[in-house]
Amino acid sequence: MVFQFWALFAILTACVVVCDRKFNMLRDLSKASPRPFSWSRVQLAWWSVIILTVFTSIIMQTGHAPNLHYSTLVLLGISAGTTAVARVIDLGDQQNALIFRHQDIKTSNFFLDILSDQNGVSIQRFQAVIFNMIFGIWFISSVLGNLGDPSFCMSDFAKGDPNLANCLLHSTDFIIPIISDNNLILLGLSSATYAALKITENKGTASEALNEKVVDEAMNTPAQG
Repeated sequence: MVFQFWALFAILTACVVVCDRKFNMLRDLSKASPRPFSWSRVQLAWWSVIILTVFTSIIMQTGHAPNLHYSTLVLLGISAGTTAVARVIDLGDQQNALIFRHQDIKTSNFFLDILSDQNGVSIQRFQAVIFNMIFGIWFISSVLGNLGDPSFCMSDFAKGDPNLANCLLHSTDFIIPIISDNNLILLGLSSATYAALKITENKGTASEALNEKVVDEAMNTPAQG
């Protein structure tokens, strides 16, 4: 089961990488080439790959589709909502000719892209990345632990059914961990803080925008002679 899970996880991750390279699926709206990575899109892809891998692995192992707990759906909703809000903000910034967007500066570092705003690495982005990474690892570990826990199916064995597939069939709804309301609130607040502060990322005066643009052009202009 563990090998099957990680093989599927790797395949889905590879699909995301290929789609990003061909269609900029994980990238910000930007004039730069290549475009910088978008944290909100990376977050949505992260949870989509995890949940889809778990869901599909259980189906392949048991032949039964598990019922997703509402906490899992809320988790996906937080990621999808963050992506939607971030896109609306980016579209609004693009329509303002006086705004110089930090997303339009060419970069080549994945981690700096998702962690940085116009002032460099920001605490709200750092917090969001760390929380989502930790909860994602815990989510995967819990699923693999439940699948490998003999006590998880003791009731079926007590009834004289030694078949692991039948055992898991009766327990699939409990393999995926339930995220507590407080932890969902934590992830929701983290995403809300990121979205709220993203509104102010590119909001400066016209002179500030012009100065940043001049500096950027100077840094990217080859020396003459």
